[in-house]
Amino acid sequence: MMTNGKPYILVVEDDAPVRNLITTTLESQNYKYMAAANGNQAVMSAASGSPDIILMDLGLPDMDGVDVIKKIRTWSVAPIIVISARSDDHDKVDALDAGADDYLTKPFSVEELLARLRSTLRRVQYLMQKDEGNASIFHNGELTIDYGAGTVSIGDHEIHLMPLEYSLLCLLAKNVGKVLTYQFILDKVWVNAIESDRSSLRVYMASLRKKIEKDKNHPQYIQTHIGVGYRMIRIS
Repeated sequence: MMTNGKPYILVVEDDAPVRNLITTTLESQNYKYMAAANGNQAVMSAASGSPDIILMDLGLPDMDGVDVIKKIRTWSVAPIIVISARSDDHDKVDALDAGADDYLTKPFSVEELLARLRSTLRRVQYLMQKDEGNASIFHNGELTIDYGAGTVSIGDHEIHLMPLEYSLLCLLAKNVGKVLTYQFILDKVWVNAIESDRSSLRVYMASLRKKIEKDKNHPQYIQTHIGVGYRMIRIS
């Protein structure tokens, strides 16, 4: 559990040198952590240790990391940052659809790993803040965002969004009708944005659209402005 503003982190990595690099990095920043070397250990550790953030490798010896994410997501909403050598967009989308919140491709730098952790922690803390006095509800067509409750619905059906997807949707909603540039979105949502995050933004936006759009080929809510950014369309 989080202490002194520092999250308790579960590291899931079967490669000992990589696992040692990650845990040594966490120790240097005074993060508390536990480690698992395979999928079964990861599920048990996530259930018993209640980590605040999970760092997850996909290429585990006993089961695929995507399946581990799905298992953990049946009871936990702890942010999951995938750290994997799989760089194909299809693999990223599969991980995000399973419930991952962020995706870091190997090889990675220690600085980027720490930046991702800080960014994830800030998003979690932001979403946990309760300001009932400013709570309001956004409606656009069948889309409803209840900012106070932190929920999103399409019609009568509530949909589950990961923290970063929710932050993206809220940013677009609060600027409905306006084209938001890639860099503006990265600066607002990623907090510690770097150039390589632009490709990740496209992946997250695709995942968000899959959840809120009825027809992905004819998007109703989120419009892409190629080379510029994205805009939420106002539906009369």
